[in-house]
Amino acid sequence: MVGNRQADERAWFDKEVEAGEFQDARLRKRFGIVLERLWSGMGQPIPFACQDWASTKAAYRFLSNDRVSEQDILSGHFQASADRFKATQGAILVLQDTTTFSYQRERPELIGYTGKTSVQRGKHGLLKPLTQCGILMHSSLVVTPEGLPLGLAAVRFWTRNKFKGTTALKRHINPTRVPIEEKESYRWFENMRQSTALLGEPVRCVHVGDRESDIYELFCTAHDLCTYFLVRTCVDRLAGDGQHTIADEMEQVKVKGVHRVKIRDAKGHPMTVTLEVLYQRMTVLPPIGKQNRYPALQLTVIHAHEREVPPGRSGIEWKLLTNLSVRSRAEAIEKLDWYAMRWKIETFHKILKSGCKAEDSKLRTADRLANLISVFCILSWRVFWLIMISRCAPEAPVDAAFTPAEIDLLERVVSDSPLTTQAPPLLRNLIKVARLGGYLARASDPPPGNTVMWRGMQRLTDIQLGYELALNRSG
Repeated sequence: MVGNRQADERAWFDKEVEAGEFQDARLRKRFGIVLERLWSGMGQPIPFACQDWASTKAAYRFLSNDRVSEQDILSGHFQASADRFKATQGAILVLQDTTTFSYQRERPELIGYTGKTSVQRGKHGLLKPLTQCGILMHSSLVVTPEGLPLGLAAVRFWTRNKFKGTTALKRHINPTRVPIEEKESYRWFENMRQSTALLGEPVRCVHVGDRESDIYELFCTAHDLCTYFLVRTCVDRLAGDGQHTIADEMEQVKVKGVHRVKIRDAKGHPMTVTLEVLYQRMTVLPPIGKQNRYPALQLTVIHAHEREVPPGRSGIEWKLLTNLSVRSRAEAIEKLDWYAMRWKIETFHKILKSGCKAEDSKLRTADRLANLISVFCILSWRVFWLIMISRCAPEAPVDAAFTPAEIDLLERVVSDSPLTTQAPPLLRNLIKVARLGGYLARASDPPPGNTVMWRGMQRLTDIQLGYELALNRSG
C-alpha cells in the first residue's frame, strides 16, 4: 500500500511540474522535490519542512539559483491551469488583483520599499516613522462562475527600489500625461495579454477587476484581444456625444429589477438586503487628453444600489462597466454574481499569507522571496481547490482529491458524524480532513474553510508518516 500511495501522491505534483520550462532538467527535478517537501510541511519554515541539512541546503540553493525565476517555477502550473480550463465549457472568470508581502529587514534595500508607516515607542511613546520593505505580486486566478479555482494564468512580481509618496509625486507630474507603459498599472495589461494567450479562447474569458482596474487603455486592450472584461468603476467618464457623463445618463434609466442577496452584518449575523438593478448600453469616450489615441467604445453600465439602507451602516453600491451584452434583468444579475466572485482571489491571498506564512520567511533578497512565493502559489491553489471542490462539485469522484492511502487512513482515524453519514464520498472525506484541523462538523456549521483545511492536511501528512513507519517496522 505504501508504494501505491507514493505513486498516487505524485500524481497532482507531476501535473504542476512536468511542463515546467527550466534551463536544466535537474532544476525541474529539484523543484518537484521542493514542492513536495513544502506541501508536507505547509506553513512551516524550510528547515522544518526539509527535516535534514542536505535537503534544506538544496532548497536554499534552488531558491537562490540565478537560473531559476518565478516564471520558470510557475510555467508548469500555468500549463496545468490551461489544461483544466480546456476541460470546462462556457464562460470562465479571470480574477486580477495585487497584494503586498511585507517584511522587516536590517537591510531593506535588498528587497525594496513598499510604503511608509509609523510605530509607537513604548506604551505611551511618540510615533516613530518606519519605512516598510517587501515585494508586490499581481496575479490572475482562473475560476469557474461557481467559484472553483482552476489555477493561475499570470503572475507579476516587482519591488520599489526607491519609495515615492503618491501625493508628492502628483505635485510635479500630471499622472494622465505619463505613458501607461511607465506606470505600475501596466501590470493589468501584461496579465490580460498573458492569460488570454495561455488559455487560447479569448471569447470565453471574462477579466474581473476592482476599481484599480478602471483604466480606459485596459478596455481598449480587451477590445483588441477580442476578450471580455468586468470591472468596478470609480471614474465618471464622458459618454454619448461628450456633453454628459455616465452618471448623467444613468440618472435617466429606470430601475429594471431587484435582486435579493444574503450578507452578514458587522457582528456576523445573516441578513437579506434588496438591491435595485439598473443597466444601460452606451457610448463611453476616452479621457479628453487621450481622445486622439483611443476610440470610443460601446459598453454596458450596471448599477446596483441597496434599497432602504438601515441606520448605522453604509449601503451596498456597485457600479460596474463591461463590454458584455446585458439584455435582461437575469443577465444583469449574472454579471453581479460574477463580480462577487472577485473575492475568491482575496481568499487565495489569505491562504498564501496565513496558511503558507509567506511573510514569515527570513530569505534576504527579493529574487529569493519571489521564487519561494511562487512555490507557495501552487500550494495555496491546491488548498483552495480542495475547499471549493466540495462546494462546487460534491458529487465528484473521491480520487480526484485523495489517494487510496489517504482515504483508508481517514476511514480509520476519523469516525463518521451525522453530517458525513449521508454525504457523498468526496464531501465526506473533505469534512474528515477538516475535522482533523479543528472543524466541529455540527449541523448548523458553515462548510469548512481554508484554515481548518490546511491544518487538517498537515495532520493527515503526519499521520501518513507515522503509519508508514509502523508498517516498515512491523513488516
